[in-house]
Amino acid sequence: MATAKKPAAKKPAAKKPVAKKVVAKKAAPAKKAAPAKKVAAKKPAAKKVAVKKPAAKKVAAKKPATARKPNAAFMKPVTPSAVLAAVIGAAPAPRTEVTKKVWEYIKKFKLQNPENKRMIDADDKLKAVFGGKKQVSMFEMTKLISGHLK
Repeated sequence: MATAKKPAAKKPAAKKPVAKKVVAKKAAPAKKAAPAKKVAAKKPAAKKVAVKKPAAKKVAAKKPATARKPNAAFMKPVTPSAVLAAVIGAAPAPRTEVTKKVWEYIKKFKLQNPENKRMIDADDKLKAVFGGKKQVSMFEMTKLISGHLK
């Protein structure tokens, strides 16, 4: 009897190195102001791309510091009406001084509304200046005062 050859024991196949897949990382969203960087990020790392630098900004020549001159229109003395003169005095004064004197009067007699400091509560003298209104805003106040200046 002839004996049949036994099949050779199968050796485990040699493991082939598995090629790793290269996964491209997503680049962070580039800022709109720098499109040159976005282009450079897409290129392979081995190649270097020359990136243009933004041109240097020109700096304006500074003027020598001079003392600030007040506007002549504000410094021109104006005469208050009789109603306004009862609050600030009858002497002619520039508009800036008139406003300061009215604010001094408001602070002295505590006429600012405590809850809303922008509102002025008028007393009898200021009521005449404000055209009979009991309460006005500080912005409206300057408009109403300018009507009493000549």
